[in-house]
Amino acid sequence: MAVEKQADKLKTSAQANAEELSEVSVEQKLVALYTLQQIDSQVDRIRIIRGELPLEVQDLEDEIAGLETRVENLENETNDLNGAIAEKKQAIKDSNTLIKRYEEQQQNVRNNREYDSLSKEIEFQTLEIQLSEKRIREYTQKLEEVGEQIATAKARLVERSADLDVKKSELQSIIDETEKEEQELVNTSKTNEKLIEDRLLIAYKRIRSNARNGLAVVQIERDACGGCFNKIPPQHQLDIRMHKKIIVCEYCGRILVDHEIAEKYKI
Repeated sequence: MAVEKQADKLKTSAQANAEELSEVSVEQKLVALYTLQQIDSQVDRIRIIRGELPLEVQDLEDEIAGLETRVENLENETNDLNGAIAEKKQAIKDSNTLIKRYEEQQQNVRNNREYDSLSKEIEFQTLEIQLSEKRIREYTQKLEEVGEQIATAKARLVERSADLDVKKSELQSIIDETEKEEQELVNTSKTNEKLIEDRLLIAYKRIRSNARNGLAVVQIERDACGGCFNKIPPQHQLDIRMHKKIIVCEYCGRILVDHEIAEKYKI
């Protein structure tokens, strides 16, 4: 694999003249950093290929969970409404039974006061029946509305579940295609990190984490920084070509390498 060959080449170059990391030349440090950047950039490109798919999958899973909860709540509400309707129907039956009883009792009353009292009871039960019928109509209408909401939510659930299956399939396909390559690059990156002293490695990771494009090491292009594209003073360009010290862009803080290193160690 090209990356592994380059890493082997880098190891040889970085360890050629010294056994201790602290004795590695500035040029070798720059080569190590530039090679590490290229490896990490390849990992970034693989992950960019996946794009927003993992987030889209998560969003769909969250939406589906929300829809399932909504359907469950609506179905519970349906059960409650059906229960309430059944209670009101039973209340109507009970009221009709009482009305029939009171009407029978009216046939045997001994005075007007008893008759009037029974009439009031009949009137009250009649009002109870009317109120129960009104509640049944309200619950029935609400039941229809909830039924429509359930149908809409279930249709949406089916639609989003199908979308999730497609997104998961796409994501898995990309993972299957790139997982092995990504893991090889990650392992090579970790191996390459061992050739870089901790101070530089920490600085590299800090710069990389703050850079929008993940570039911590860039070459000079047309007398400008390859990261922020600000002009590099001629004296700084000369110092960079000399490979005597590690120089960073005064504008963006990225580590700079010259065209020679970039071309010689390009992966």
